[in-house]
Amino acid sequence: MATDNTLASRARSIGRGVAVAAAAGAAAGAAATGYGLWEKNQFELREESLPILPAGFGPLRVLHLSDIHFVPGQRRKAAWLASLAELRPDLVVNTGDNLSHPNAVGPVLDALRPLLEFPGVFVPGSNDYYAPRFKNPASYFFGPSKRPKSPVALDWPRLRAGFGMEGWVDLTNRCQSLAFKGLRIDFSGVDDPHLGLERYAGWPRGTTGQDSQPHLRIAVAHAPYQRVLDHFTEDAADLLLAGHTHGGQICVPGYGALVSNCDLPTWRARGLHDWESNGRTTPVNVSGGIGTSRFAPVRIACKPEAVLLTLTARP
Repeated sequence: MATDNTLASRARSIGRGVAVAAAAGAAAGAAATGYGLWEKNQFELREESLPILPAGFGPLRVLHLSDIHFVPGQRRKAAWLASLAELRPDLVVNTGDNLSHPNAVGPVLDALRPLLEFPGVFVPGSNDYYAPRFKNPASYFFGPSKRPKSPVALDWPRLRAGFGMEGWVDLTNRCQSLAFKGLRIDFSGVDDPHLGLERYAGWPRGTTGQDSQPHLRIAVAHAPYQRVLDHFTEDAADLLLAGHTHGGQICVPGYGALVSNCDLPTWRARGLHDWESNGRTTPVNVSGGIGTSRFAPVRIACKPEAVLLTLTARP
């Protein structure tokens, strides 16, 4: 039978093991958090090429921005956003969630000022309407985030007016045609599907026989819910642009996103993919986003991005 001294020694040994394991876990957590805080500012440009233009047109350079989640004082993010104007895009598409703070409207408009000189279109996300709140990160594993019961309103009207005064076109449940390099582009956009606000406006209608003329159809939404992708694919969109997922935000190297914060499969949470519905196929670009909620300011294996799409003529 073990003596009291032996039992006490074993207890001390187990206690030391638990303490060492706890310390190691805490150190690993601190290291991961430190890395995540660093990576959230490692902005990159993803470049894609798509041969979807009518014969004889192009190239057309489209800069896709999403999920900026701006907070006053983010100088590094502001400088990087401004530097994107050096790309000289033909079109800027902003798919929402520009804000992450009640006082961010002025600063984000200042950061985007150089890009507002180029033609653009936009739709809102939930964090253009409402400020984010702290939540348990594990809750995302149990389904998409939900609208808070007592939301803090953000000044979306001011942001929308700021974009509109510079010439960007509001596609919130609207459609409109614009001309680029002699090509007519028909846009159709929806309000944020994550809040269930989408209403389909169809495609712009003009003169009889306009569809026989060279044109391109681009659909724009914030959150890439499958019902939205299905609708626009079946409605003959040539390209669909969305954001919302943050690319998973915290990913596993070699595996990818664990969540998409909507019903989109996690392997589609970032990148350019073909979406098929009812016999039709549409390329969909889901941006991994530029920012994070100010209550979860980390990214792991998922660097923030803007996307430059070069559209060329079909072969």
